[in-house]
Amino acid sequence: MIELKNIFPEIFLMLSLLFLLVAGVFLKNSFSLIKKITIILLLICIPLVYVNYDNQILIFNNNYSINNFSNLLKIIILISSAFSLIFTGQYLKRLKIEKFEYMILILCSTLGMFVMVSTNNLIGLYLGIELQSLSLYVLSSIDRNSLKSSESGVKYFVLGALSSGLFLYGCSLIYGFTGSTNYLIINENFTVENIGLIFGLVFVIVGLAFKVSAVPFHMWTPDVYEGSPTAVTAFFALAPKVAGMGAFIQILFVAFGGAFAEWKTIIIFISVASMILGSVAAIGQTNIKRLMAYSSIGHMGYGLAGLATGSLSGISATLSYIFIYVVMNIAAFTSILFFSRDKKYCEDIRDLGGLSKNHPVVAVCFCIILFSLAGIPPLAGFFAKFYIFKSVIESEMYILAVIGLLSSVISAFYYLRIIKIMYFDTEQEKFDDISGVGMKFSLFSSSFLILFYFINPSFLVNITEIASKVFN
Repeated sequence: MIELKNIFPEIFLMLSLLFLLVAGVFLKNSFSLIKKITIILLLICIPLVYVNYDNQILIFNNNYSINNFSNLLKIIILISSAFSLIFTGQYLKRLKIEKFEYMILILCSTLGMFVMVSTNNLIGLYLGIELQSLSLYVLSSIDRNSLKSSESGVKYFVLGALSSGLFLYGCSLIYGFTGSTNYLIINENFTVENIGLIFGLVFVIVGLAFKVSAVPFHMWTPDVYEGSPTAVTAFFALAPKVAGMGAFIQILFVAFGGAFAEWKTIIIFISVASMILGSVAAIGQTNIKRLMAYSSIGHMGYGLAGLATGSLSGISATLSYIFIYVVMNIAAFTSILFFSRDKKYCEDIRDLGGLSKNHPVVAVCFCIILFSLAGIPPLAGFFAKFYIFKSVIESEMYILAVIGLLSSVISAFYYLRIIKIMYFDTEQEKFDDISGVGMKFSLFSSSFLILFYFINPSFLVNITEIASKVFN
């Protein structure tokens, strides 16, 4: 009973999912109602997680952990999922994909992410990944009238299946050489001489790198981001990245904490490659969703740079980065959903010409968001990168810090190009007036947080430092 009490948020999500599934089947035209209920249930789940916040326990025979780290990530995941529904309702109605199954899939995916960040077992991690991924396969192809959406669903499914296969192969190697799939036992049985175990770790890292779209396992990201409905793309860019990074931290620091020298080089390579490709490849993009895809790849590179330090300050910096990344992407994708003419959504960057004259408030908010994504002080994005660079320099990894800084400078170019188009290019037709309360709330609240984060930056740092002490 004690164990069930500690996983009450997971049970709550599962029961909510089943209740809404039954309600959706029996109630006709229930999209708006179920969407509102889903948002409320996701927000209710946040205090349920917070109740267990200071608990540091292992349950189910040490296979499931409830601690500050997992609870913090669960709260960020719930915020991401809730906001992805708050600002996308109007978009889904316009595209006539207002299906109650959309919310069920979001909840199902969120439940999978909960398992990913809390599990202490490779099999549990695989189940969490698949519960999340299967929902995302369906979501990416949910717009049946769009060929691009169907194509993106197939691409994500095929490459996702490949990554799952590689991940399972890694798990089988680890199990074969340690006799267990439990992180704690794996850590106890690790020896440098065991080459098979190292190979297993490499395959597991490859599988997780697919999920966070880190280079060189990013190939699905631009196509899936562009082809999926923008509401789905927004969800892709938010919660799954949090869960993937959480799984990365758990694997590296709990299961293979003693193998830092072995996985350090791999993580540095993936981090550097992601930062460079994310900044360089985005320069030539004209589609704003593809640009956000490469931006996401670059940001994951910065997050992994914190992990490459192998220190608690690095974990804390990565957690801070992930939270700020989520806030920035909520704001960015809300802005993208503002850009529609005659009920058709504009994805070409050139369509933003003269935005400052036609929609000055939206232009200012989008400008703040882009400056923050570029890491311009004193916005939240600057502090996110500052925490990462600080932890990297403290670990005396100066080359990694220099590469990260140069990548940040390069990425600033394509963000500033969008600002130039908005303020100085030929004025285009006005966008449709958007009356959605959810969109306005998401845009203004996230922009406000980005703009005024500098007032009390230590608040987030203190929370992430407490969470990172779990791995001490």
